[in-house]
Amino acid sequence: MPGIVALAGWLDRLLPARCLVCTGPGEDGLDLCLACRQALPVEAHACRRCALPLPPLPLPADGLCGRCLRQPSPLQATHAAFAYAAPLDRLLPRYKFHHDLAAGRLLAQLMVPALAGADRPQALVPVPLHRRRLRERGYDQALELARPLARSLGLPLQAGLLRRLRSTLPQSELDADARHANLRGAFEARCHGTPPAHVALVDDVMTTGATLHAAAQALRRAGVTRVDAWVCARVP
Repeated sequence: MPGIVALAGWLDRLLPARCLVCTGPGEDGLDLCLACRQALPVEAHACRRCALPLPPLPLPADGLCGRCLRQPSPLQATHAAFAYAAPLDRLLPRYKFHHDLAAGRLLAQLMVPALAGADRPQALVPVPLHRRRLRERGYDQALELARPLARSLGLPLQAGLLRRLRSTLPQSELDADARHANLRGAFEARCHGTPPAHVALVDDVMTTGATLHAAAQALRRAGVTRVDAWVCARVP
């Protein structure tokens, strides 16, 4: 069954492309004009493990920020297509919380070239919603980003590899320590047979990394050797 974002894209193709940021004419088949595309916040200097923006200085040989040097992470690498800044800070909430599926389709299209150069995993695994949250929202925003990524990059999609065991409080309402406690034991990986050795978790936004860390730990416990994270935007 096609994803809900793909269905929205099929309907949108019946109409001329229109920039979702400024409402001007779209360019190159995208619902984004050239000026707004050039304004997309790309972070040139970032920690290779957590994608935290770093000062525009020569990166250390290991490419890690101070926090990742001090604290081991279950993630081997994190690739953020963009920084969480304008206009992403408008498009992502519209997609995630306001059912703007056209924005989701655009974000997925923009993620493809941004992540095409990342190390290729054996599978993409979207960070799942709990079934109660899925019923409320009507779609899983991470899955709807992962589907076109997998299709465009020729990668397997294993949406059933990771399961959310319990409904958690919204992470946006919690501080960093509470976010990690909130996600403790929230995920379970179910592998039928030998698990893929290298997977990339797909999510919309990375803030503290608590959700991605909890998901990565569940995959590592199930036997996955390397877990990366691919996100649309990283909060500085």
